[in-house]
Amino acid sequence: MRNCRVALVPGVAMFVLAAASAISNAETKAQASEDEQAVWRLERSYWGYVQDNDLTAYRGLWHKDFLGWPSVSASPVGKDHITDWITSQTSKGLVFRSMEFKPAGIHFTGNMAVAYYRITTKWQDKDGKGDARTLRITHTWLKDGKDWRIIGGMSMAEPAPQN
Repeated sequence: MRNCRVALVPGVAMFVLAAASAISNAETKAQASEDEQAVWRLERSYWGYVQDNDLTAYRGLWHKDFLGWPSVSASPVGKDHITDWITSQTSKGLVFRSMEFKPAGIHFTGNMAVAYYRITTKWQDKDGKGDARTLRITHTWLKDGKDWRIIGGMSMAEPAPQN
């Protein structure tokens, strides 16, 4: 009977360790899933704020130390110029429309996430006319406490299809 107990103890210990590891992995996956949902929700909110011309909410998405390179800028910009691309169009009386949002990939490491996606948008005049264009977007998000903020990013126009 003693030999059974000696053999049983390492087996139970291994089972307990495996169960603890599985629970830890499940918790990590659940957190990653929550974070992934949160980042995609913030990306969609980003475009909603542009469409609503809510520059205050839009600015709230950006980390104070942000540096990125929007497709409409000749060089990288900081948070202090992040709304320039919006106001340059709204000052002409144009209205923004978000048409299609297509997530392409997301990667998390520690308190950072990098999201890749395509967005089709249009700046339209009072008659609803305007050309749709599709952009490729990369945003790097930094989790600060419980809040995610964009700390880096880049965009480019989707190339025209090759025939």
